[in-house]
Amino acid sequence: MVRQFLELLAREASAVEFERPIIEARARGADPATIEELEQAKVEALRVRDLLKRRARREAELSALYDTAGDLAALRDLDAVLEAIVHRARQLLATDVAYMTLHDPEQGDTYMRVTDGSISAKFRALRLAMGAGLGGLVAQTATPYSTADYFADARFRHKHHIDEAVKEEGLVAILGVPLRLGQRVIGVLMAANRSARPFHQEEVSLLASLAAHAAVAIDNARLLQETRNALEELSQAHRTARAHGEAVERAALAHDRMTSLVLRGGGIEDVAAVVTDVLGGSLAVLDDLGRPLTGDVGELDSGVFESAQASRALGRTVRRGDLLIASVDVGGEPLCTLILRSDDADERILERAALVCALLLLFRRSVAEAEGRVRGELLDDLISRPGSPGLADRARRLGVDLSAPHVVVVVRHEGQRERAAFWASSQATLRHGLAAGRAGEVVLLLPGENAGGIAQRVAAELSASLQVPATAGASKIRLPDATARPPGGDALGAGDVAAAYQEARRCAEALIALGRAGDGASAAELGFVGLLVGDGRDVRGFVGRVLGAVIDYDARRGTALADTLAAYFGSGGSPSRTAEAMHIHVNTVTQRLDRIGKLLGDGWLEPERALEIQLALRLHRLGHTSTP
Repeated sequence: MVRQFLELLAREASAVEFERPIIEARARGADPATIEELEQAKVEALRVRDLLKRRARREAELSALYDTAGDLAALRDLDAVLEAIVHRARQLLATDVAYMTLHDPEQGDTYMRVTDGSISAKFRALRLAMGAGLGGLVAQTATPYSTADYFADARFRHKHHIDEAVKEEGLVAILGVPLRLGQRVIGVLMAANRSARPFHQEEVSLLASLAAHAAVAIDNARLLQETRNALEELSQAHRTARAHGEAVERAALAHDRMTSLVLRGGGIEDVAAVVTDVLGGSLAVLDDLGRPLTGDVGELDSGVFESAQASRALGRTVRRGDLLIASVDVGGEPLCTLILRSDDADERILERAALVCALLLLFRRSVAEAEGRVRGELLDDLISRPGSPGLADRARRLGVDLSAPHVVVVVRHEGQRERAAFWASSQATLRHGLAAGRAGEVVLLLPGENAGGIAQRVAAELSASLQVPATAGASKIRLPDATARPPGGDALGAGDVAAAYQEARRCAEALIALGRAGDGASAAELGFVGLLVGDGRDVRGFVGRVLGAVIDYDARRGTALADTLAAYFGSGGSPSRTAEAMHIHVNTVTQRLDRIGKLLGDGWLEPERALEIQLALRLHRLGHTSTP
């Protein structure tokens, strides 16, 4: 009899099959004692069968827990860890839904973190206050809770929004266990069915074991993520430090290149070339007045110069749009400004370039001032001590050839004396001349013969530099014949430069008196006034400039236009009286005046022009045209 039940146990027969031996015994007509013995054997066999099933299930659960622990240990991403925990919980307990809530320390509640099998959006977005609902109670008490019918269970504090979400999901039976790290609850792991079912103690223990593994896995994932974050921060710091070191090294190399260029005699253009070679883009270097020394970055608005002022105040590079601006000052006065348009924002290189350019400009200014003093002293000696020996040798050492034609220019101004003197010294150096600064004026000795043209150019350029009118008078130095100079003597005779200087001063003063401040001229351009201020008294030249066309016409045609013009002025501008004085018809006078107007040009009867014409007529009639 026992053997039959053992065979049933061996082949894992169903519970119904354990009734067969009893049925067969009754069919054979067995006595009651035998039937009772079979009933007792059946009960014992079913107990053994249940025990074997529980052990098999427990073995499967332990195996599943082992597999879960292995799976969780292999996971490195926190989201993947959480999803794996919830999915395995649903599988192990064979429930419709599994989900996990995690504690939110900032709001003091728990929130739905991961769900598996959920279909309700409201349920997936649910938050549970501590003590509210089954999940909130588990989180608050750190104790597992289960219910076969959640809505009929009065142990839980039901909240309207929680119950609505649970109803929308269709859940009835719910089991929840805490996720604990030491004494701290970090969340709740839950499994739920959409139909009523009790949760056995084995299932509670199984979910609790999974929750213990999950809590450790979550903490490991958190620690791993923190470690990753720390490593990333460390790596970022290392990259930043390396980039900073590379930038410093690149700036140092660029500085070395610029310094080497300066030591080899390079200039602003060479420094700018190094900057654009290293940083790319385009670079402009502006002087203290904002004028470009080199480069071009297009039209600059007032905001750029405000940024340059800010750069000087802050002592660093200032960005404006796509421009980097570095400006340097000395004693509160701007010295130079570098404006770079480039995608490379290495400000150190631009700042070092600005310092190198500033030093170059300061050095050039110092050299120019020293050379300017030497040139000024020589020009002072030529004016005040023309007979001093060795003037030509001193000039030759400065690159000035006194044997060539020169012009003395005196510029009267009301601008900055130092700026005017520096400008004059620079011009003299560039043009192989001399310059000296005096109170209210600068004096230049420049090579050339066109005194009027040189004066006009000097007046225009210095006026633009000073931003105030500068009035220039000029006089060409009259060189003596080579035969008149003593052997070994200077090309400029005694008093030549001094005389030209005095005439140039008178020309400048005459321009100011005539209301032509900011203009430039020599005695030749001043008309009859030039006869008064000029030392040469070039009467022939004056008459030729004023009446030359009329005199030449008379000489070619044998006409008497000059005489008619003199009679016209002598008669007070009356054509009829002119005709009477010359014994000709008035129509002839009119025709001659028309011819004179064509020869002299428009405006010949204007008061100032008429005065010059009358003076020239008198000089011509007096025979002064023959005077050299």
